[in-house]
Amino acid sequence: MTLSIWRFSHLMLALVSSLFIVLASVTGTILAFEPISNQLESYQINEDTTLATTIESLTNSYDEIITISTDENDFVIASVITKEGDSETFYINPETGEKLGELIEKSPLFKFTTNLHRSLFLKSTGRFIVGLVSFFLILMAITGLVLIAKRQGGIRRFFSKIVNENFEQYYHVELGRWFLIPVIIVAFTGVYLSLEKFSLLPESNITHTYPEDVSEDIDKIPFSDFEVFKSTPISEVKNLEFPFSEDVEDYFFITLKDKELLVNQVSGEIVSEQRYPLVHMLSQWSLFLHTGQGTILWSIVLALVGVVLLFFIYSGFAMTLKRRKSAVKIKNKFKKEDAEYIILVGSETGSTFRFATLFYKALLAEGKKAYITELNQYATYHKAKELIIFTATYGEGDAPINATKFEKLLRTIQNSTLDYSVVGFGSLLYPEYCKYAEEVDDLLNAHPNFNQKLELVKINNQSFEAFKNWVLQWNTVSNQNLIITQPTEKLNSKYTRTFKVVKRTELNIDDTFLLQLRPLKKIKFQSGDLLAFKPNEDEAAREYSIAKVEGDILLSIKKHDKGLCSTYFSTLNTSDTITATISENKEFHLPAKTKDVILIANGTGLAPFLGMIHDNKKQKNIHLFWGGRTKTSLELYAGLLEEAKKQDKLNQLQTAFSQEQAEKIYVQDLLIQNKEFIAKHFQQNGVVMICGAIAMQSRVLEVLNNITTEQLNKPLSAFESNGQIKMDCY
Repeated sequence: MTLSIWRFSHLMLALVSSLFIVLASVTGTILAFEPISNQLESYQINEDTTLATTIESLTNSYDEIITISTDENDFVIASVITKEGDSETFYINPETGEKLGELIEKSPLFKFTTNLHRSLFLKSTGRFIVGLVSFFLILMAITGLVLIAKRQGGIRRFFSKIVNENFEQYYHVELGRWFLIPVIIVAFTGVYLSLEKFSLLPESNITHTYPEDVSEDIDKIPFSDFEVFKSTPISEVKNLEFPFSEDVEDYFFITLKDKELLVNQVSGEIVSEQRYPLVHMLSQWSLFLHTGQGTILWSIVLALVGVVLLFFIYSGFAMTLKRRKSAVKIKNKFKKEDAEYIILVGSETGSTFRFATLFYKALLAEGKKAYITELNQYATYHKAKELIIFTATYGEGDAPINATKFEKLLRTIQNSTLDYSVVGFGSLLYPEYCKYAEEVDDLLNAHPNFNQKLELVKINNQSFEAFKNWVLQWNTVSNQNLIITQPTEKLNSKYTRTFKVVKRTELNIDDTFLLQLRPLKKIKFQSGDLLAFKPNEDEAAREYSIAKVEGDILLSIKKHDKGLCSTYFSTLNTSDTITATISENKEFHLPAKTKDVILIANGTGLAPFLGMIHDNKKQKNIHLFWGGRTKTSLELYAGLLEEAKKQDKLNQLQTAFSQEQAEKIYVQDLLIQNKEFIAKHFQQNGVVMICGAIAMQSRVLEVLNNITTEQLNKPLSAFESNGQIKMDCY
């Protein structure tokens, strides 16, 4: 409920102020280029030049000095009477007094944009709207901060790795994290300047006390010898007004960045010094931070803030529309009172519903009476025999937005005894991986009217293969034959190529073979990328993790009796061609900046690692742990691995064979045997890469978590969020 309030507030603020934020962002981005263009002028000053040096230089060059000032760009301006008697104002070199150029006039574009940015050409009404929208922007930044913190699993994980669900979501969060402070600065200073324009801030005027008795019997000191002028850098001076006459009671009036001074024109003595109050200093800083005048770097940041705000408006509404579009409109064939199978779903973005709907349709296809709804709609089911729950977890183990009422409903609504199964969806990037699914499983397990049919299953990063494996388990226990078909996705033709078969090995004892393919047209790829192949247009593409060896693609494929792709590939001959698509798998490349890498695989999961080891030209310390059925299973890869060891591309190879001895040994058993080595590897920022079967992945992660918890007092998620674990399992 709390989450929905924050999200609703964030969305409503965006809806109310989006048009004005767009205008402010566009105009603000344009205006950010004004100080940049000004700073490119050759009027910059040496900040160490003193006011005394500037006065002396001007005195030697001009008949009379009226004022010396610095503008918003920190360029020095002198207003003088020339020796010819002309009154002129221009930029000067403060060291030499030389005229550098005429004052910069604001261009018509910047004049127009400034008026639009400040008041929308609506005068006071416009200024009020702009100030109000700036305040809304502060609130949006705060609500955005809360939403990111909740999404990431707490404020301490604010900058942890983000699960990349889609372009808009990823960059909305990523840019939100990095530009949070600049956005708040821009919004806060906008509000402050608006309050100042409406005179809603405390008065900041200061008054000087003039001396009553001024002695005229004082030796006159040259202006350039005044101690105050010699100790004041020109960069600190906002304005210096020279005395109008030579009367001793007529003073120098100096405006500095933090105070005002009255200086005796004869002795150089400071007769009055008044510091600006905090309100005045805040006004100066607000103007500087909001406009970027005088600095190229901050002006660039302001320009980026304008662009980022435009992206936030786009991505925020795009996510909202996608969320509404993906919100499943449930059309049940049977009423809940008549259904035997009840499917309850907890989903934050709608993705979990997609899996639940596949299961629901598979039940209907088998002639079963099924009913699907949200966890918040839990009710009494008169004819139900089984409850199947699919649920995601949000943030720090919280319930998704459509599951927040389930626990309360479970306590108050009575049903007859039901079997139940819970499937959790989440990401191992987060420490509270599938925590809400665990809570639901515990609630049902403790309830007298529910019997656990299958143990809780967790699915990482919406893996369809893992979901399919769960369906197979459910089929076995239920004596059913549900068929789940993966939705077809259109492949990107940009990365589709024709490949020629260079080599295919014979099937080994495990019905596994190597297939070497050569692209007929140039295409960029790395070991760890994916090759997607469709046996026909109506089927979902099958993806294979690839090794890059001498520019060719090397695949390790296990032939399955009913596998369309694997069967087809096993019949290919040298020089045959296939058409397939390569997709980049950024999260599963050999890390460039890490020296120590542990590779963990079983079966055909070794394939991408063969390419990574082959490409290890920088002599990284690579340690390979591999599990297979028998020693004969390893012969398929032995040649490549032995050559790698000879060339020092592979430091260590440890193998586990499940069928070679009475007691089965798996790859996770090797990790237990090497727990001190693995703990030290994590501690020294080493990376662990895992590739192979989903079942192996789950057992390996459990072992690794035990190792890091026992040896380092940290959960595995701490290293996962630090980018030290990379996985590609199927």
